[in-house]
Amino acid sequence: MPAESIPVIAESADRLLLSARGLCVQADNRLLLDHIDIDLHEGEVVTVIGPNGAGKTTLLKTLLGLIVPSAGSVTRAATLRIGYMPQKLSLNPLLPMTVQRFLRQTNTSDDAIVGALAETGVSGLLQQSLHNVSGGELQRVLLARALLRKPQLLVLDEPAQGVDVCGQADLYQLIAELRNRYHCGVLLVSHDLHLVMAATDTVICLNQHICCQGHPEHVGQHPEYLQLFGKQIADGIAVYTHHHDHDHDLHGNVHKGCAHD
Repeated sequence: MPAESIPVIAESADRLLLSARGLCVQADNRLLLDHIDIDLHEGEVVTVIGPNGAGKTTLLKTLLGLIVPSAGSVTRAATLRIGYMPQKLSLNPLLPMTVQRFLRQTNTSDDAIVGALAETGVSGLLQQSLHNVSGGELQRVLLARALLRKPQLLVLDEPAQGVDVCGQADLYQLIAELRNRYHCGVLLVSHDLHLVMAATDTVICLNQHICCQGHPEHVGQHPEYLQLFGKQIADGIAVYTHHHDHDHDLHGNVHKGCAHD
């Protein structure tokens, strides 16, 4: 159903932000999503993992109302504010675009833009061309854009893509801090279960249908997860501890030494 016709969730003690039941998406006679049930609550971090082609981005876009489901329903809390960070940003190489000009498209004030960039650690990029920022810097600019909505729900599609391991750990730590600061729900897609384990509450393993879900340590040992990713990868799953006894830049380059378990 189109976004404008999505029904709303009544206010309740459990502060449910978004719910889907029996969600199916079919395109070109191919089933992309098969009877998905999902609930997202305020203050909860839910991570969707799965192989390429599993339907992860399709699920996010359907929950956002950008894709019309073939069957099932999506309901949202009344006046739910969503901050969305897409997987990719397509830029016209012939069109000059500063970070400030890009963020002004959200119809927010320059003070709010400066504040959002400061929250994501890239306040120095305000007048920088988007064409000249690094991958890690761009991800933080896109996260700042999502924050400008003062979201109750952050939806992040591969937020750490193009960033190396140390930079990814810092970015996931930032997302956890933002969840606490805004007390918002977070729904994110990631291939890096070992990195998000310490920061996520629930993992959903998706392969058109929900193979398994629960705490990341449980999912990492589930038979369907092992079948999808292999035992060798699963055995490498452990809570990732990132010790900040070093400095590194937005590209993830370490100035002293990257210590992690």
